Amino acid sequence: MASSLTCAGVVWAFLSFLCAAASCVGFFMPYWLLGSQLEKSVSFGTFRRCSYPVRDESRQMTVMVEQCGRYASFQAIPSAEWRICTVVTGLGCGLLLLVALTALMGCCVSELISRTVGRVAGGIQFLGG
Repeated sequence: MASSLTCAGVVWAFLSFLCAAASCVGFFMPYWLLGSQLEKSVSFGTFRRCSYPVRDESRQMTVMVEQCGRYASFQAIPSAEWRICTVVTGLGCGLLLLVALTALMGCCVSELISRTVGRVAGGIQFLGG
């Protein structure tokens, strides 16, 4: 297999992939904020939550649902700031994955990545980060 990358480019491609994977795992995990509520440990991220309170109308009290899940809709995310964070972080992870996968393909395909494409990819990584 021919490569369009130098040794530094190959290292950059693999590090880019590892960083993109770590960013995506961090985005999808609901452990951004940890705490306790109603004597239960709770955690949530931008669009996922674990152990959250729900109003039980039959018993007229608030109970804790001890499971992880996504918000029912985009509008159910608690605040506008968290919605913005969800969109920006999701776009950043998408850009990082796009660049990382393109760079990994450059390890296997000759003439895929030129100096200009590498510079543009670095700029996209900067924006994605």
